[in-house]
Amino acid sequence: MTTDLVVVGCGGHGREVLGIVRAITAAGHGPGFRVLGFVDDAPAEPNLKLVHALDLPYLGPVEELRQAPPGTAVALGIGDPRVRRAVAARVDAYGLPAPVLVHPDATVGPDTVAGDGLVVFAGARVTTNVRLGRHVHLNQNCTVGHDSVLADCVSVNPLAAISGACVLETGVLVGTTAAVLQGLRVGRDATVGAGACVVRDVPAGAVVKGVPAR
Repeated sequence: MTTDLVVVGCGGHGREVLGIVRAITAAGHGPGFRVLGFVDDAPAEPNLKLVHALDLPYLGPVEELRQAPPGTAVALGIGDPRVRRAVAARVDAYGLPAPVLVHPDATVGPDTVAGDGLVVFAGARVTTNVRLGRHVHLNQNCTVGHDSVLADCVSVNPLAAISGACVLETGVLVGTTAAVLQGLRVGRDATVGAGACVVRDVPAGAVVKGVPAR
């Protein structure tokens, strides 16, 4: 039995999430999904054309989910952690489930604790005793080391490396190829710039970049 699913976000990140959903279904992992289409409050015309090229409809703004039948799954294809958190709150109010989506080419340790709406992209590696909050996105080929904790709506961008025993608080964004060294904490809504190397704790709301990150 398949589960009906709607993707939120017509942009590139949303279409990448669709690719994960389709890969899961094609691999026969679980019952699979029947994707109904995309919702987006302000889709750009080029993105609408790309959605249609994937043989899926644009269903309207996010508010359309209010009318979805109970049990319709929702996958948030939104790259920005703060926007994703706001949309997640709206979807929660509609009472719709957010499934955990793990690409068949990703590796997630069997003792990982995963929150609703976790999305793990192809090539991502999560090792052991890792706790991942709701709507965490682990992008292509990133790594998360042992005993780390990633709170709700964290984004780890492609090729970034989170070392062991790190704590990333709610809404953190770790940029492409960045690294967070062992045992460090990155505060709520902080941003680690692309290519940065974090060697000390990062306060909430800060933007750090460079090697070492400042």
